[in-house]
Amino acid sequence: MSTHSKKVFVASRLPKNTGTSGWVAMLPPRIEGPRLEGSLTADVVVIGGGFAGLSAARRISQLDPNISVAVLEAGVIGEGAAGRNSGFIIDLPHEVSSDDYGGDSASKSKKAITISRSAIALASAIAEEQGWSREIFDPCGRYSVAISKEGDEHLASYAGQLDKLGEDHRLLDAQEIAAVTGTRCYTSALFTPGTVIIQPAAYIRGVADCLRPPITVYERTPAVSFESTEQGWRVKTPHGSISTDRIILANNGHAESFGFFKGRLLHIFTYASMTQAFDPGRLSGERKWAATPALPMGTTVRRVPGRRGDRILIRSRYTYHARQVVSDASLRRAGAQHDRKFKARFPGLDDVGMEYRWAGPMAVTWNSVPAFGEIERGVFAACGCNGVGATKATASGIAAAELMLGHGSELTEIYRSFEAPKALPPQPFTAIGAKVNLAFREWNAGGE
Repeated sequence: MSTHSKKVFVASRLPKNTGTSGWVAMLPPRIEGPRLEGSLTADVVVIGGGFAGLSAARRISQLDPNISVAVLEAGVIGEGAAGRNSGFIIDLPHEVSSDDYGGDSASKSKKAITISRSAIALASAIAEEQGWSREIFDPCGRYSVAISKEGDEHLASYAGQLDKLGEDHRLLDAQEIAAVTGTRCYTSALFTPGTVIIQPAAYIRGVADCLRPPITVYERTPAVSFESTEQGWRVKTPHGSISTDRIILANNGHAESFGFFKGRLLHIFTYASMTQAFDPGRLSGERKWAATPALPMGTTVRRVPGRRGDRILIRSRYTYHARQVVSDASLRRAGAQHDRKFKARFPGLDDVGMEYRWAGPMAVTWNSVPAFGEIERGVFAACGCNGVGATKATASGIAAAELMLGHGSELTEIYRSFEAPKALPPQPFTAIGAKVNLAFREWNAGGE
């Protein structure tokens, strides 16, 4: 007689995207992978085809190429959160949820660097194998840019921290960063060479397409529920099901949709706008560069060269949405802010309009730790990116695969050492607190 007590986890909602990502729009139409239909089996099911999920699948194939893996992506690869990213795989500590760049202890900073460089190592290996051009994957470094005295002081303090860590960097004055960006709005900058800049939609498509059997990536195949069986788990999708021994939950904030980490994830959205293509001769400086703000919650800017001309990406504004859905009105308000910031930085391009605007989600924990680990027998989470999703989600996916397969590494030891995400205050206090905190941080960032 069976003593199995069945557990069932049903998704209360599925991902919904707002706006059109310029990264996706600039690419040719996607040749989609198959939709899962019928009843199948796999050794591992990965729920989520973004940075975490695809990196987990890749790492599994490295550790044991005979393990069969089914990756379930709710939509089309590249059109979800990963393809809405700003495209920085950052190697040094820089978190939306941190108070400053230089406030971490040396030990904590070194752990953060190990996490980041584990992500860069995996991404670099794929790029080299696939022979990707620098349009997709460019280890060119990044600039942190200041627009105020406070920003200047922050960069100088951060540079001092990097000196103590022995990390390569270079401070630039206003004239030097103007020669790079073609604008005189920046008062100083800090260059760090270890960051990789990607075209995020092309990158995530490329990672999915380089995975080989026994890994299969299913698109337009949301996991709507999963339930325990005597042998393991059965994951149900709209048109089929798949039986498996183990699951990796790599759907970031939507882990909460299945009932995990309830009341422990803050659902934050950030916004980006991308200009129409313009004649490169209209803006001096280098044709390709990427800059993050000196102060947290400031404005990220990228210049993106293309065959039809160059474009400018502006990313700023952060809002809280408990139901993980952003309205068109929120996108319009963010877009108006982007327009002001673009004109302030590039007055000579005031007639260049924005062609694409979009929102992208992140999941933040109160104590800035990932939502990670074995959360049910045979179910492993790689969620809670806390910003810098291309970096941290990639590393979480690697660590989840290693933990699942019992592989020890410095990365898994770091992830094992994290405490659990702390519980948030009950509603409506979480919503009120999050909105007030985000508004204050944006105000504090000022022109940055």
